[in-house]
Parts: sequence; structure tokens; C-alpha cells
Amino acid sequence: MTVKKPLPGDLEPIETASRDEISALQLERLKWSVRHTYDNVEPYRRKCLEKGVHPDDLKTLSDLGKFPFMTKLDLRDNYPFGLFAVPRNKIARLHASSGTTGKSVVVGYTQKDIDNWASVVARSIRAAGGRAGDMVHVAYGYGMFTGGLGAHYGAEKLGCIAVPMSGGQTEKQVQQIMDFKPEIIMVTPSYSLVIAEEFERLGIKPEEISLKVGIFGAEPWGEGMRHEIERKLGIDAIDIYGLTEVMGPGVACECIETKDGPVIWEDHFYPEIIDPETGEVLPDGEEGELVFTSLTKEAFPVIRYRTRDLTRLLPPTARSFRRIGKITGRSDDMLIIRGVNVFPTQIEEQILRDQRLAGNYQVVVTRDGHMDNLEVRCEVQRELSGKLSATDIQQISKELQHRIKTIIGVSTKITVMEYDSIPRTQVGKAKRVLDERPKQN
Repeated sequence: MTVKKPLPGDLEPIETASRDEISALQLERLKWSVRHTYDNVEPYRRKCLEKGVHPDDLKTLSDLGKFPFMTKLDLRDNYPFGLFAVPRNKIARLHASSGTTGKSVVVGYTQKDIDNWASVVARSIRAAGGRAGDMVHVAYGYGMFTGGLGAHYGAEKLGCIAVPMSGGQTEKQVQQIMDFKPEIIMVTPSYSLVIAEEFERLGIKPEEISLKVGIFGAEPWGEGMRHEIERKLGIDAIDIYGLTEVMGPGVACECIETKDGPVIWEDHFYPEIIDPETGEVLPDGEEGELVFTSLTKEAFPVIRYRTRDLTRLLPPTARSFRRIGKITGRSDDMLIIRGVNVFPTQIEEQILRDQRLAGNYQVVVTRDGHMDNLEVRCEVQRELSGKLSATDIQQISKELQHRIKTIIGVSTKITVMEYDSIPRTQVGKAKRVLDERPKQN
């Protein structure tokens, strides 16, 4: 897809503003957000008092480092509404996380919050190449998950035609794409490959599919996955970033003309990178844990919220805002295998270096006595299923095992399976890691 770089007139003025203008707006909004949270969220005010800081201490952007962090534990300890900053009669909507790692995190939105959210998602779709009149096939899950409705309202805000398909019903997904001919799909990267496999099963070639752009989020994915999706669907694959606690999808999004990391919409979300061990703020370019402070949220503001995502801040390119690098993992889902830190995305990258292997995989962790064992299960491509000899399979396994050992530094058992052997995700995020080790007392 050939994309012309948008003219300044096509963008909001803040997207082409100077760094001084952006910083001035951020400081103004940051002072409001910290004061709003301090005055209206008692648990956060208590944390500030314990740390000996007050909103009046915030005179520069760097002063934010004096203030306490918020974490998912704070959200769960004050479940469901203890961190809301407005009375119940001002709440227009609730969303909640899936609760896969514990008690659900519940967030609230005023009508202004919903309008701002729709605006940043609309900005994201436009950055990905979407324009008014385009049809957007939304295959994120609807309901308490922020993905479906977040994408939906953003598409409508931009003037697009929203198709609220939600997740699952893969055959129907493909049928509607072929019948309605949308230009854009918004979906998790793992489920996009399931949809792509259904196209392949039906003998539909990438050039016969109307889709031009895919906007993918809700789970980490690497460049190997991007190339796999683009090859199978014949589209530009764009990375959108967000999380329920901060807003939902639309906190940051790549621009189609560069595809060099999601641009943070810094007029609404102030980013920091910290050392995950010490909490020290790190300079731009250094890898650490991503921290966000909301600048405009009314109902559920977050101040220095620790996302647990590991990445780095990059300088502006297509827009005046900074970017985030690819998420390399999470500080709380990192696997430690025989003393080696391992992230599933590292393994994914090595799998997808082999064009004979498909994008679906699982990492299985077990323990034999005191020793952790790591098994990587992966599949051959559809067109090779049943056609490779035992020698071929053994060679693929040996090569992948060698790459993982050389690049990541951990020994693995590799199980190469026939196509469609690993369970597919129909709704939500793929289950990539099966940690079968006994729980520590």
C-alpha cells in the first residue's frame, strides 16, 4: 500500500507543535491532574502524605518524579470504585480488565473521558492510514474489555463505518470481510492469524481481500509477527498501544508512513521510563518500565501508573510526540529459566525467522526436581502440513533450538507439530505461556 505523508493541515495542530509548546501544555494539564487526584482520591492523597509531597510541589515536569507510583495492587486493593475521582452520578460508563491475573480492575469514564478516548482512537486510526468513509471491521471483543467499544467509538468519531463484529465466529468474520469489503481491521495480532488461516483454507489469496490496513493491539508482538500478518493478509500491520487502567486502546499508535513504533499522544498521557528495580527515572532511549500519568481523565485519573511493560522512549519522527519501542516483555510476566530471563516475544521472534513455521506457538514451563524445563511448541505452515519428512522436522527443531540457545541463552525442548495442532484463540488474547511449575509456598 502506497501512503502519502499527511500534510500539516490534515493533522491536529498539537501533532506538529514544537517541543516547548507540548511541554507547556503537559505541565498545565499535569498540575490539574495531580491536584484533581489529590483532592478527590483519598487513597492517593494518603500515599502523597506518606511520601511528604503535595500538588504545590509540582512546578516543572521533572518534579513529577517526586510523587508516588500507582500500581495494579492499588487498583485491586480499592476495588471496585475506591480510586474514582468523581461522584457516581458523573460516571457514564464502566470497563474492567479480564482479571486473568487476579481480581478485575474496574475503571470509570465521564462523558468527557469517553469523548477524549474516542478522539485519541480516531487520531490513531487516522495515523494508521484510515480516513472518513472507510469501513472498519472491529474484531476486538466487546463488553467489559476496552478493545471493542474503544475501537468502535474511535472509528465513528473519525467518520468511518464501524462493523461491530467482536471476536470469534471465524468463518463469519471471513464471510463478512468478503461481503462488506472493509478497508481496515482492528483485532489482536494472534487472532488475525486465525482469520488469515481461514482465508487460506478457503483458497482466498491476499490480493483478493479488501483489507488494506490492520490495527493490532492488546498483546505483545514482534517484527516477525508483523511480517507474517502482512504476508498472509496483504496489508500494512500497525501497532496500537493501550491498557485499561490508563484509558484503553489509543494511548499510542504507529503512523503508517513510518511504522517505527507507536506515537504516544502526549497531550493526554505523560510517559516516563523507570528502572523497574529502583524506580529511578531513566533518560529517553534507555530501556526500562513504562509509566503513565493521565493528563485529562476526570473519572479515573492515574498518576505515575506502573504498566509493567518494558520498552524505551524514542524521539519523534512522523509526529511531534515521542514514540515507544516495541514492548520487549513485562516486568511481571518475565520467565526465569535456570537463571536466564526469558520473554515469550523473544521466542516468537526466533520462531518466525523460519518461514516454514507458522505464527501460533506455546511456551510450556515445567519443573523436574529443582530444575526448570522449557518446551516450545510450534507449527509448520499450512501448505507444508503433512508434507515434511521426519528428517525435515528434526532439522527445523534443531535449528530453532540452536537459535534460542544462541540468542536468548536458554536450552529448550522443541516440538514441531502439524498445522492446527495448537489451540486457537477465538476471543481475547492468545494463551502463549503454560507455566506448569508447582506454586511456591
